[in-house]
Amino acid sequence: MLSPVIDPEGAAFWRYAAEGELRVQACAACGEVRFPPRPCCPHCQSFGSEWRITSGRGRIWSYVVPHPPLLPEYAEQAPYNVVLVELADAPRIRVVGNLVAKAGAPLGSVPPERVRIGARVQVVFTEAGLPQWVLERS
Repeated sequence: MLSPVIDPEGAAFWRYAAEGELRVQACAACGEVRFPPRPCCPHCQSFGSEWRITSGRGRIWSYVVPHPPLLPEYAEQAPYNVVLVELADAPRIRVVGNLVAKAGAPLGSVPPERVRIGARVQVVFTEAGLPQWVLERS
């Protein structure tokens, strides 16, 4: 599996994710949240930032189900989903991941026909600290 490329702006995101927390970068001057992380606020151009913890809840904003041909490591797991999740407490922020049946489940553990735009989800993390999503229980 591919590992994330960790740059200086995003290092804190991955450090918190490894600890089981979904945090987003916020401007220390105007308070606007931003993702992906970057050095300068696009709203007020401040270079000050902080990391805010989120509830880890959201809804599926969009998704795709890739089919082969893919990279060999992924082709063995296809078809699987890739979801774009809009965070409940930061609706302009969208985070990519996979919808899985439970924490630690394989990529294809949720059948493609169960993935729905608007479905409410909760973040879980892989052992490597990658965010994934599970359906919220109603």
